Amino acid sequence: MSQSAFHTALLDPATPAPEGLIDPKGRPAGKRFDVYRNNVVVSLSEALTEAFPVCQAIVGEEFFTALAGQYVRQHPPRDPRIATWGTTLPAFLETFPPVAHLPYLPDVARLEQALRESYHAADSTPVDPSTITTESRFALAPSVRLVQSPCPIHAIWRFTRGGGPKPAPQAESVLVTRPAYDPQLTVLQPQAPAFLAGLAAGETLEEATPDGFDITETLTALITGGALTEPQP
Repeated sequence: MSQSAFHTALLDPATPAPEGLIDPKGRPAGKRFDVYRNNVVVSLSEALTEAFPVCQAIVGEEFFTALAGQYVRQHPPRDPRIATWGTTLPAFLETFPPVAHLPYLPDVARLEQALRESYHAADSTPVDPSTITTESRFALAPSVRLVQSPCPIHAIWRFTRGGGPKPAPQAESVLVTRPAYDPQLTVLQPQAPAFLAGLAAGETLEEATPDGFDITETLTALITGGALTEPQP
């Protein structure tokens, strides 16, 4: 029995138990393997539910369980850290026909994935606001994420969680920061992503500011979110 055969059979319920698999008493272990296979898929599906609770709430528990089963078999974990698994779910949703009528779902999944990544990102030391000048250059903290969508993903996220009004159709760019232990979300102004891109590219505060853009709101969100680190000369 090869490792490849075991792996294939583990994730495909239609595949028979690998030949040569026996229990402690030397008997064929087909039934034991079926139980183990089911437990693996169930555990991974539950992990996906914990990682993407808003997506599950949007489509419903039963549907998400079936969706997760499909995803598990097509995108099995490649890393032993279960907390990192599911990074490809947004792309999977883009090509999953049963959710084609929910064009916002992949980007909502991206937002939830960004929250996960921010939570597990390395710590950093925020810049002292008193040292900031128009000529300052910054590095963005490892926990910073930006999710842009033609859909109101933050409004959908809030509404689904019971914390906001019914979303209005509009594009949204959402900044993810982690000022303490838990990530937080901030909806940005339309020009803010270009401003962030400039900072990330090493431009000074003045150079990164688009013409006519008031950076006050965005800069405040970055500072309070601990998103700016290591000012460079």
